[in-house]
Amino acid sequence: MTNTGPVEAYPTSAHWGTFEVLVRDGRVVGVRPDPADPAPSPLIDNVPDAQHHPTRIDRPAVRRRWLEHGPGPDAQRGERDDEYVAVDWDTALDLLAAELDRVRRTYGNEAIFGGSYGWASAGRFHHAQSQLHRFLNTIGGYTRSVATYSHGAAEVFLPHVVGAEGAHALLYRAPTWETIAEHTDLLVSFGGLRVSNTWVASGGRAAHTAEGGMREAARRGTEFVSISPLRDDAAAELNARWLPAVPGTDTAILLSLIFTLIAEDRVDTAFLERYTVGWPHLRDYVLGKRDGVAKTPEWAAALSGIPAAELRELALRMAQGRTLINVGWSVQRARYGEQPLWAGLALAACLGQIGLPGGGFATGYGSMGSYGGGFTPRALPRLPQGRNPVDTLIPVARIADMLLCPGEPFDFNGQRLRYPEIHLVYWAGGNPFHHHQDLARLRRAFARPDTVVVHETHWTATARHADVVLPVTTSLEREDFAASRGDLRLRVMRRAVPPHGAARDEYAIFTGLAERLGTVEEFTEGRDVRQWLRHLYEEWRERQGPEVELPDFDRFWADGGVDIPHRVMDTTFFGAFRADPQAHPLGTPSGRIELYSETIAGFGYPDCPGHPTWLDPPERPGTPRAQQWPLVLVANQPKDRLHSQQDMGAHSRAGKIADRAPVRLHPDDAAARGITDGDVVRLFNDRGSCLAGAVLDDGVRPGVVQLSTGAWFDPSSPDTATCVHGNPNAVTIDVGASRLSQGCTGQVTLVEVERFDGAPPPVRAFVPPRIVGHTH
Repeated sequence: MTNTGPVEAYPTSAHWGTFEVLVRDGRVVGVRPDPADPAPSPLIDNVPDAQHHPTRIDRPAVRRRWLEHGPGPDAQRGERDDEYVAVDWDTALDLLAAELDRVRRTYGNEAIFGGSYGWASAGRFHHAQSQLHRFLNTIGGYTRSVATYSHGAAEVFLPHVVGAEGAHALLYRAPTWETIAEHTDLLVSFGGLRVSNTWVASGGRAAHTAEGGMREAARRGTEFVSISPLRDDAAAELNARWLPAVPGTDTAILLSLIFTLIAEDRVDTAFLERYTVGWPHLRDYVLGKRDGVAKTPEWAAALSGIPAAELRELALRMAQGRTLINVGWSVQRARYGEQPLWAGLALAACLGQIGLPGGGFATGYGSMGSYGGGFTPRALPRLPQGRNPVDTLIPVARIADMLLCPGEPFDFNGQRLRYPEIHLVYWAGGNPFHHHQDLARLRRAFARPDTVVVHETHWTATARHADVVLPVTTSLEREDFAASRGDLRLRVMRRAVPPHGAARDEYAIFTGLAERLGTVEEFTEGRDVRQWLRHLYEEWRERQGPEVELPDFDRFWADGGVDIPHRVMDTTFFGAFRADPQAHPLGTPSGRIELYSETIAGFGYPDCPGHPTWLDPPERPGTPRAQQWPLVLVANQPKDRLHSQQDMGAHSRAGKIADRAPVRLHPDDAAARGITDGDVVRLFNDRGSCLAGAVLDDGVRPGVVQLSTGAWFDPSSPDTATCVHGNPNAVTIDVGASRLSQGCTGQVTLVEVERFDGAPPPVRAFVPPRIVGHTH
């Protein structure tokens, strides 16, 4: 039967922007960019395939072993032959409510881990993490995670050296690209300025402006230097000078630049004396007076592979004009990830340009689409989560440690904490089998709880490691509104298609559970979805103040959106502090920028001393480990999807090689291993292995391979590889950046690569598990 109905267009928003979905007879048949978006993301092309893909979950499902044997640790959780039983909603909610009640009564609410690392929907109300946490708070609370995989080291570290407000500004209130175009002579970026990262912002963007901002800055004379092992970390249009550094050596490079400024008498000592503390400590260290090693350009060249003359020239060029030093989020996602941030801040302080438009230090340009795109100081609409009565927490990247090591102590930001004993993991939105490292270890960890509950739209690897799987609607199947930090508009998201199968909104699911557990009034406050949208909008509208005229909810909904008032276009970091450091001190113990932190030094962490320090990471060429695993894997963000979302979409599939994720390697490294373009290859180390498709590219530094994250984890052929689809977290290391932050370290890993001979196993990542008929 052919579709004969008219095609209707529905404006909507995702984390990768605003666009229109084209619908005929209840099915998405296409997408088209928002005409107001100057640089729409190609990620929208993944939407039609993903919306109706065979991996969509259409009914609640319960693992047969859990259903038959009851809750308990299970080493077979997530095995390829796991079988699920389809159940109706009442059965699923009754089972889950009983299990939640059993765990909280037997072990206490601390035994419930409320996962949900976000990114499920751009909507402000149907935000899975907020929905889950609000519900769990009504039934007594949960163990929570703090910080992010994206910039966990920065979140914990920066408040110690620039204060909490300064850290918030550095992470969320970056000066605009217009300011850079007007004032910046030289932008030096560690970790690149990858355009594809700017397609994405949490909550989406009404218009993508970062790419155009970069190009306008280049057109108006800003020079760019990209210090990265990947040439395309800076767009060709920027004409950036590429310094192909060895991954993990950014701190050494930064310290050598400081050394050069000292040696050439180009340090702004007046700035350091007025605005910083700790310069004598750092200066003595850089000059080698503390450890006997002067941090010269020659010293850094031996580590980084960048010639000493180029480093010396770069330092002097920085001192000749207005210079902005950007340390991207990718750089701090590594062992000792705090150090390049600190060294970059220290270098900017030596130049004396912090607080000047277009100069100083930043972290995040080229890391997220909202960075440098304005700021909204008055909070966006959001669902209140309530108060969590449980104070137990873990850093977000320590999930496997928590599940595998209950009761063991760990260090975090000056505290000595203990991992709780978790009996129930509840995940709604997010996919730890994308974000987390060392997936074989994570699989062992997921075998430990009594029960794992997952809300999902598709049969992801996380869903396939769950005991209770509840199908949820996509953002196209419900009403909401969207906006990100610094966004131009609050945008209506209309329901475009009916729910898939028996899928329900998270709000409906948690309402059903709250009814069974006696907290429905507290959870819903008597409102349905449309009433919540009205309430949140009107509350937000009132917060804008009487001086702003905004339409009421009905007009807002009919118009499809409203421009966000009070939007700020920042021009500098720490401008008020520079103008008067006594009147506007930073929130640090000294009130100034701390190049030496007594607080951090007092923690006594050998992996995060009291000043910027070169700490040799184990996952680096030249270390003992590199004798066996000689190539450095850079596991960066993908350019053809957001994280692992919609990996089955047309745009994502177009980049696959032999149905697997593409891995880029330098032609010389490929030739030494007998690898040709298009070969299936095996990446491996002592943690695991994965298959991928080889792409030869001289834009990758020799000795480096690049495999983006986000290929759906596929352990279906364990005798061949930990993942046959190309997920790099099969080989990445699951340790914290340091005892201070415990941040994610998945960016850089040592591996070996070999050609895979013979017929590779089929990719089964997109084949749903076996599901047997309905039971009561």
